[in-house]
Amino acid sequence: MSNFNSLINSNKPVLVDFFAEWCGPCKTMAPILKDVKTQLGEASTIIKIDIDKNPQAANAYQVRSVPTLMIFKNGKPVWKQAGVVPANELVRLVNQFQ
Repeated sequence: MSNFNSLINSNKPVLVDFFAEWCGPCKTMAPILKDVKTQLGEASTIIKIDIDKNPQAANAYQVRSVPTLMIFKNGKPVWKQAGVVPANELVRLVNQFQ
């Protein structure tokens, strides 16, 4: 959890994908996140958190379903949504928190 906290404590937006290996929609998010990273480059960080391997992180942020996407800025959650989110929407959201 301390590693996670150091990752999200950034002055650039950090997009976190809470996912699970067994989750179909989570597999749909993988290429979308690659696309988002390509579009945003170094302007933001994207990390994936497997809720089965990191239940404390999922509990801390009340992740009830997967995929759940969150954007953190300076260690604080500024946006959260469950479900698959299109790449253009994620890029727009992350840019809004630059």
